[in-house]
Amino acid sequence: MKFITFHTFDKKKKAGWMQEDNLIIDMHAVTSGQLPSTILELVEGMETFMPLIQKFPPFQYGDKGVYLLEEVQLDAPIPRPVSIRDFYAFEAHVKTARARRGLGVVPEWYDFPVFYFTNHMSVTGPYDFIVRPPDCQSLDYELEIACVIGKEGKNISASDAKNHIFGFCIMNDWSARDLQREEMKVGLGPAKGKDFATSFGPFLVTLDELESFRKGEQYHLEMIAKVNGIQLSKGNVKDLYYTFGEMIERASNGVTLYPGEMIGSGTVGSGCILELGEEVHPWLEPGDEISLSIVGLGTLTNRIIEERRGQNVLSSVRENST
Repeated sequence: MKFITFHTFDKKKKAGWMQEDNLIIDMHAVTSGQLPSTILELVEGMETFMPLIQKFPPFQYGDKGVYLLEEVQLDAPIPRPVSIRDFYAFEAHVKTARARRGLGVVPEWYDFPVFYFTNHMSVTGPYDFIVRPPDCQSLDYELEIACVIGKEGKNISASDAKNHIFGFCIMNDWSARDLQREEMKVGLGPAKGKDFATSFGPFLVTLDELESFRKGEQYHLEMIAKVNGIQLSKGNVKDLYYTFGEMIERASNGVTLYPGEMIGSGTVGSGCILELGEEVHPWLEPGDEISLSIVGLGTLTNRIIEERRGQNVLSSVRENST
């Protein structure tokens, strides 16, 4: 299933799923309150709610709580996740990004997957504007895939990790490269180079929908990034050096993972301007539109704007194009 958070044009936020690619189901409304009103609550009660969902027949447009896709605006599937861990799991990205700085891959990278925590309170969704941070002149996108933890666990083995994943979505780990470069000289971070925005969406896809793309422990899902309609990046989830099972094993080592926590893959090879180089495309500027696509997970689109006093940061590309 494709689970979503959305709001209608009266700005009321709702949650549910997409049916047949054009119907939006408000799960709380159509079930008369039997299902919760947020995706986070659904994930937290996954073992109770998912079997219940299967009992409902397909809904029709005109039913209470059923909308057409064009009647709503999608938000991040989980607008306020419990936490966000972002890994560094694609070898091609590590090699190329470090080579751009005249560095090799540190041997320790091959010992275990590493991650950092980013700001789970600055999440944005499809079509939201991304405000370029003050003093940033080197804004970058990062093409990633993320999973959502659906079952609590500690010291989870890589082989059992699949049982703890609720689903996957596209992730854009926006990066202020100039701010990041300076702060990382201190040996701590990244922090201000990352904390201003992370985008997820357009929906959260459950594992059953991706089963046909799975081979062993990896999913064969093509990943593409476009800037202003021009393709810049192309990769595949199958190229992960570390599987999501290995990432979850590392993240849960000595620590309990809770439903609603998000695990990012890190950037796919070629999946950012830092790797490609300014000779391929300059750093992002206000007005640029970035679209990330992953087979089976849809397309996540955002536009860059300059910060202005009194500006509504959560306004969207879609609202301003109608």
